[in-house]
Amino acid sequence: MQLVGRDALMDRMIDRMASGMAALGRGEVAPTPPRGGFTRDSAGIGVIEWMPHHEPGKGMTLKTVGYTPANPLHHELPTILGTVTRFDDVTGRLVALADGVVPTAIRTGAMSAVASRLLARPDSATVGLIGAGAQSVTQLHALTRVFDVHRVLVSDIEPEHAATFARRVAFLGRDLEIELVTASTVAAESDIICTATTVGVGEGPVLPDTAMREHVHVNAVGADLPGKTELPLGLLTRSLVTYDHLAQSRVEGECQQLLEDAVGPALATFCADPGSAVAWRGRSTVFDSTGFAFEDHLALDLFLELAIEYGLGHTVEVEYHPVDSLDPYPPLVGADSVAGAPARSVVPATAA
Repeated sequence: MQLVGRDALMDRMIDRMASGMAALGRGEVAPTPPRGGFTRDSAGIGVIEWMPHHEPGKGMTLKTVGYTPANPLHHELPTILGTVTRFDDVTGRLVALADGVVPTAIRTGAMSAVASRLLARPDSATVGLIGAGAQSVTQLHALTRVFDVHRVLVSDIEPEHAATFARRVAFLGRDLEIELVTASTVAAESDIICTATTVGVGEGPVLPDTAMREHVHVNAVGADLPGKTELPLGLLTRSLVTYDHLAQSRVEGECQQLLEDAVGPALATFCADPGSAVAWRGRSTVFDSTGFAFEDHLALDLFLELAIEYGLGHTVEVEYHPVDSLDPYPPLVGADSVAGAPARSVVPATAA
């Protein structure tokens, strides 16, 4: 990141997400299955998930991710940990293994920027953040790349998270007015709102259903479990609700609160036809961002390209590729058979 630069990396990620989602909307991309996984008890509910995407003729990307809200407090680790792998489509061999923490944070912020650029008013200048954890940094960073943001309203139930937010976004180098406020103030005074929290199952919403700006656009990022939601039903029912992956959103996103006919077009549809989004910019809109494996596939493509451009990364032999593809055992140096003689082939008499 020091070589590429945060801004250049985010700009390229936004472009990659926008073009990839447009291709998806045009039907040029193979469908991505919903993620699978297990819930677990880790000082609260945690999740271990797997997220695959297959691009025929190229390869398969598989992200494994652990969601553990207790990590920052108990283990000094990020809430979200993960790895991303790429397998060649012809041979099935592993060709790349990468960290999933940084790409996930950046691509999630980039997706909010893509949705906001389509659906929010172009003159949006006030961003509200519900949740000041790690994801809030890339959410704001991405939005500042596509909007002239002047004012940032931050609300978090953890005072230490809110207190350090200004320091963590100081790299933006902008004259940003950052205010620590209540969730109600975020709701009432923001042009664009991002919710990214670890609210528990059944404990939402985190954004109050109060008077909001008529044109408000909301990026809902934190819902990732059945019964876990961040937005009030009233906001959803009076807004256009778009999504990244419908099957996931219906189970664990904000769309689980809605009847099927209350959900709008996919974000990919708007990306493929940006003009169709313009008419919605004067009313409230919601992007239900559950994050799916095609986004990770695109993000890994970008990171692999950067690794080649800047000569980064290491070649490591992880898989065993035997000299004889029919023999799973590696040769033993200085050893033959047990008796010290080579093994013999026995030809049945009937073969003669």
